[in-house]
Formats: sequence, structure tokens, C-alpha cells
Amino acid sequence: MKRIARGVAALLGIAALSYVGYVVYRRVEPKPPIRVGILHSRTGPMAISEGSMIDAEVLALEEVNARGGLLGRKVEWVIVDGKSDPPTFAREAERLITAEKVSVIFGCWTSASRKSVKPVVEEREHLLMYPMAYEGVEQSPNIVYVGAAPNQQIIPAVSWCLEVLKAKKIYVVGSDYVWPRTVNEIVRDVLKARGEQLAGESYIEFGSSAVEEAVAAIKKADPEVILSSVVGDTNVAFYRKLRAAGITPERTPVVSFSIAEPELRTLNAHELAGNYAAWCYFQSLDLPENVAFVKRLKARYGAERVASDVMEASYNAVQLWAQAVEEAGYDDVAIVRRHLIRQSLDAPEGVVSIDAENLHAWRPFYLGKIRSDGQFDVVWSITKPIRPVPYPQTRPKRDWENYVENLRVSWGGSWVNPHFGEPATNVNPDARAAPRRAP
Repeated sequence: MKRIARGVAALLGIAALSYVGYVVYRRVEPKPPIRVGILHSRTGPMAISEGSMIDAEVLALEEVNARGGLLGRKVEWVIVDGKSDPPTFAREAERLITAEKVSVIFGCWTSASRKSVKPVVEEREHLLMYPMAYEGVEQSPNIVYVGAAPNQQIIPAVSWCLEVLKAKKIYVVGSDYVWPRTVNEIVRDVLKARGEQLAGESYIEFGSSAVEEAVAAIKKADPEVILSSVVGDTNVAFYRKLRAAGITPERTPVVSFSIAEPELRTLNAHELAGNYAAWCYFQSLDLPENVAFVKRLKARYGAERVASDVMEASYNAVQLWAQAVEEAGYDDVAIVRRHLIRQSLDAPEGVVSIDAENLHAWRPFYLGKIRSDGQFDVVWSITKPIRPVPYPQTRPKRDWENYVENLRVSWGGSWVNPHFGEPATNVNPDARAAPRRAP
């Protein structure tokens, strides 16, 4: 009997040790990582701009992991290439959600790519953090718009042209897709409300370097200032041809809504010096949070690396999402979306917060003059964060939505003009403009 008792005791001891070992294993077993998607163009005409967004998002995610991750879990990211092609963006967003099982997507630059991704995240009840300034005329419960709304970038820039430059002849030019077309309608409305008219408008095929027609039209119109929503590497040819045509910033400056510090390194800042850009952030801002941010960026990517508005907004997007996850206690998409409306961040540009009504960010405004060293001198600003208004008040919401939808229909269901007989240039187009309400 004693032998049997000893055997039972031994078996019980082994079982107890095994259970303790199992419990210890379960306690130290690492929790699965939180997966996120990064969806930007690594190839095609938009790669010149979107590569910097990827770097900023990776920097922010690395910082999150350096702090211990989220909810005791590391964050890992999947980077996919939208290839500067809206349908590819939609397919890759679908794959990130269904196959890669990501908790959020940080992505898109162009409005054409965002509008292609929008139905995907809405159908899947998912979340897109969109860091680029855009034309507005949109609101979605599945998208957080961390970039500037039109009243935070476009409208202040027009006001500066009228009030500071005293310009009477303003010409608008853009790449031919939904963002520039809508931006220029907003400019037209603001000018109309001020009793002014456009000197003319031109559009350049998306991704094309055939800018001669647009430059010739600008030269013929002889404006006092040019507002540009030309994007990507089209800017290389555009600014070069402007110079060759004798259109210089000393007499006819360009105010860009897409050129920032990273693009100046590719475009040759010496050739662009004296022109302007309108953003909510510049690297040259003398704020403690910005100095620290730029220092971390250079430590990660090299001393020659520069920061820009869209990079800072991309970085902010990650940090705002991370705060929402921590506050929610879960990485569940629906729960995190609800907590995002409570988030604010002491960002490099100043305090950024997400508006609870429209999921857009409150941001300041800065007008910068391009320097030959590739940085900007801020010459005009609204430093107090501006409440985002995604639908410009110059028209009813329904009219803006109809305008954008009519563009899509006229382009065969695309958000980019396929240029099937669409005129690229229109001088003094206000002859066909309908009356609008003043802003």
C-alpha cells in the first residue's frame, strides 16, 4: 500500500508541476501582434510624394513599439503599393482587410485613390486614416481626415492672394482628376463672392509631362498669381516650362497646394525659390514639439531628410489611432472608431484634435515662401487651430455632392479624367458660372 501511495503522490506531483509549467507558459506566451496596413504609391507618378508618407508612418509605429506597443502587444505593419492607380488602391485595401486582417489602414494621397478605397472600408465597416489635404465635399464614418479641409488650406490661400498680394488676375492649374477640379471650383466660388473672376484654368493629364498647352495658356492670360494643384512628378516638367516661358515668381508667383519639402529635393529648390506653398505645417516652424520631431526624423532616416505637412499628418494619424486603441482597451475597429473622436495630440504643428461631428482634424494654416535651400519662410499664418468645414459654404451640400458625382459620371465612372475629348484649358470660364452664395 505504501508503494502505491508513493506512486500516486509522484503522479500527482508530476501533474502539479505540469500544470504550473502550463500556467507559466501561458503567462509568458507573447500576445499576437496588432497588424496595421500602410497603403501608398511606391511606384508610378505619385511615388515622388507618397514615399515620404510611408517613412513617417513607419517612424510613428516604431515609436509606439519602443513605448511597449499597444495593450501589451507589438504592432506590425504591412506595406502595399497602390501603384498610383485608384483601382489598385481599392483592390489592395480589400486584401489588407480580408487577407492581412489589419486593424486600420493608413493610406492614400490623391482623392481619386481615397474615393476608390472609401466604398471598401465602408462596406467592410473598417477604418482609413487619411493624412492628405483634400478638396472636402466628403464625410464618412469610416474615414478620419487628418489632412486639411478646404477652409484650412484653399480658402486661406485665396484670401492671402487677394489681401496681401492684391491680386486681381488669378489663374488655376491642376492635374486632371477630382481633387484639382473641385479645388478650382472652390477658388472660383471664393473669387465670385469677392467680386472677382478667374483669369483662366488649365488641366494636365494625370501623371503626364505634357505641360506645354497649360503653360502657353498661362502665358497668354498673363495672371498676377497662379494657384497650382498639379501633383506628382508632373511638377518637374511644369515648373521647368514655366521658367523657360519667362514666367518667374518675381512677377507671377505660383502658390502650390501640393509642393512641400520632400518634393523640393527632387524638383530643384533653386528653380522654384520665390514661389509659395499653402499648408498646415512646415519643417521650419519654431515650436519645441516640431524641433524634437525633426530631430527624431533625421535620427531615423539621415541628416539630409526633411519633413513636410503630409509627413507630419501621417505621423499624427498613427499617434492619434494609437491613443484611441489605448483608451478603448481593444484594437477592434468599431470600438476604436468611436474613441477616435475624443483624441487630441500635442503635434509638431501645434494641438491637433479630431472633430466629433465630421471626423476631420482641427489644424492651423501657414503660407510659406520657397527658399533656395529647400525650406520655407512662413510669411502669413493663422496659428489658432481652424475648425474643419468639409463642405464649403459657398454652395449647399447637395450641390457640391452633385458636382463631384457629375465629374465621376462624365469620366465614365472614374475619379480621373480619361481625356476623351475633355477640354484641358478654359480661359475666363466664369461666363458659364451660376450665381453662388457668398461664404
